[in-house]
This record gives sequence, C-alpha cells and structure tokens, in this order.
Amino acid sequence: MTNPIVSAAWLQQHLNDSNLIILEARLDQNQSNLENQNPDLQIKGARLFDIKNNFSDTSNPLPNTFPSAAQFAAESQKLGINKNSIIVVYDTLGIYSSPRAWWMFKAMGHSNVFVLDGGLPEWIKEGYPTEKQQQPTYPKGDFEAKFQPELIKNKEQILKNITTKEAVLMDARSTDRFHATLEEPRVGLRSGHIPGSINIPFTELQQDGKYKSKEELKKILKINDQPLFFTCGSGITACIVLLACELISDNPKAIYDGSWSEWGSTDLPIEK
Repeated sequence: MTNPIVSAAWLQQHLNDSNLIILEARLDQNQSNLENQNPDLQIKGARLFDIKNNFSDTSNPLPNTFPSAAQFAAESQKLGINKNSIIVVYDTLGIYSSPRAWWMFKAMGHSNVFVLDGGLPEWIKEGYPTEKQQQPTYPKGDFEAKFQPELIKNKEQILKNITTKEAVLMDARSTDRFHATLEEPRVGLRSGHIPGSINIPFTELQQDGKYKSKEELKKILKINDQPLFFTCGSGITACIVLLACELISDNPKAIYDGSWSEWGSTDLPIEK
C-alpha cells in the first residue's frame, strides 16, 4: 500500500484483518468551529487516540505539541498497538485531526499507517457498522517509537528558513487569519503570518469531507522540488495540507510543531 489514504470501502473489506487497528483521532474542541454530528458513535472496533490528553506533551504551555517517544510508545502500547500493526486513523469531522495522528506515527517511525478519507461521516453515509463509543482496555502491545527528528521543525529552524528559503512554508489557516483581517481565536496572539510563507487554507483541499482529486490538488498546491514545511494555529490542520502534498509529491516534509500558537506569542518577525 503506497497511498496514505484508504476508502471506506477498503476499510470495510479489511475490518477483520488480524493486525488491523482502527484509531479515532479525537479532538473534542477545534478552533475551526466544526461540529461533530455523531458524538456518541464510532466505527465498530475503533480505539480512542486522544490527541489532547494522551498524545500531546501536556507539560508544554503550547497546545497539541509532540510528546516524547517514550510517552508515545507507552500510550500506543496501552491501545494494543504492535510493531506490525496496520493502522487506519479517522476522525469524526471528515478530515481534520486524523492527518495529525497519521503524521505522529510517521514521525515515530511507524510507516504502516493510513487515513480514512471522509472519516466517520463517510463511513456512516456508506451504511457501514458503527457502535456506541467505548473505551475498553487492551492487551499491551509491543509498539516501539523511533523518533525521526527531521520531520519536526522548531521556531529557530523556521526563522532560519526565512533567510535561506531552503523550504516552502505553507500555512493552513484561513486567509483572513493569514492576512490579519480577523483576530486570532487564541487570546494574546498577534495577527499575521510568518514572513515568506504561503497561504493554503486546508478547507480548499477538501470537498464533502474528502480530499479533492490529485489533479485538483496539483493545481492548488503548485509544488516545486523544494522541501516543504507546514504551519497552522497549533499543528493540527497543517497536517491536512501535508497529507495533501504527500498524495501528489515525494518532497521532504516537516511540521512546525509550535505553529502560530508559538510564533504569534513571541517577538519573532511577522507579515500581514
């Protein structure tokens, strides 16, 4: 499997595969004001991948930052995830938080991970089996995290890139936030964007909760041969744009994990 996304039909056909694990990458709140239409349902057999609490560094004042490899491995083992697991991640909003979970596994060295295109809404639309949300315990897995540091960037690396222009920096926030015509939803943040970044609102890459065709994505993203860095408000929707780029290019890619939550709270340079 070389495609990082799978269809609802594919997942339905493989539900009973012995090494398949389905993860719901849940965010109970989001800064895009998207509403979960089915808060009590999950895909049959899904396990809760709690981004905010279990798979973030909660000691960091910034939201949703990457946990340590040790924390990521321990929480994955609690979910019964093994080194040979094939993981399919979905979220309840279509495509929102699932690419973040997908990228986290990639950054922790696990390649057999995929995103369900359309998420839970698509699954329900197709009439496939759901159940009430459950949080059982699982036999401990043997998952190992092997952190790939080149897949995550910090503010110093992003600052350096303003001068070197080594990589193209894509900002997944809405255009009005990017150009500072709308105040940031998080209190205390300056408005604007990182100098030299380009605005690719994540909503432009989707239609009816699924990714647009590869041909449409190529027209929107206009990727050259440079490495690609991604930013947003807190590192969640940046991964939506990253995954879209993954669908059409093999350029090196990395997330600026602090994103605007960090950059906008400092005296680092901004544009509007």
